Amino acid sequence: MFSIIRGSVDVVARRRTHPLLICQQHLARKEELMSEVLHIVCPHCDAVNRIPTARLSDGPNCGKCHHPLFTGRPVDLTTPAFQKQIEHTDIPLLVDFWASWCGPCQIMAPAFAAAARKLEPQIRLAKVNTEEEQQLAAQFSIRSIPTLMLFRNGREVARQAGALGEADIIRWVQAHL
Repeated sequence: MFSIIRGSVDVVARRRTHPLLICQQHLARKEELMSEVLHIVCPHCDAVNRIPTARLSDGPNCGKCHHPLFTGRPVDLTTPAFQKQIEHTDIPLLVDFWASWCGPCQIMAPAFAAAARKLEPQIRLAKVNTEEEQQLAAQFSIRSIPTLMLFRNGREVARQAGALGEADIIRWVQAHL
C-alpha cells in the first residue's frame, strides 16, 4: 500500500501477525466459546445437545427428537440413562432414589415435582426407582428411601435421606452448590 505524504512516497507496511499468535488467539476464543456452551442430555432420546448458556432459559429443544430438553418435571432414569446423564450433562443433577411401596416417597413426590418446576433449567431433577434399578441403588449404597443425591461434574456432592418438602429441597440444593 502506498501513500503520498508531503510530496514523498511512503510505504505503509501491513502489519503481519505471527501465525503462532493467531493460532493462540483462535484457541483462546474457541475455549471461551466452549465455556459458554453446555452439554445437556435429552430426557426423551438421551442425545447430547450443545446449548449456549445464554439460551438455557429459552426452552431449548433436542436437536435429534425435537422434544423440550426441560419439561419442568423429574425425569425417570434407568441405569443406562443415569450413566448418560452423569457423564454428559454439564448442569447439576438431583436424583431422588425411591420405591413405589414407600409411604414417605409417595408423600415427597409432589414436592419433588414442584421443586423441578422451580429449579430447572439450572438443575436437572430425576427419579430412580430402586425396585427396578437395584444395581444402581447398590452402586450408591442406598440404605433408606427416599434418598436425594446431588451430582455435579459426575461426582456426588451431597446426600440427604428422608422426605423433604418443596422449600426444603430447594434450600438443600442451593446450600450444596
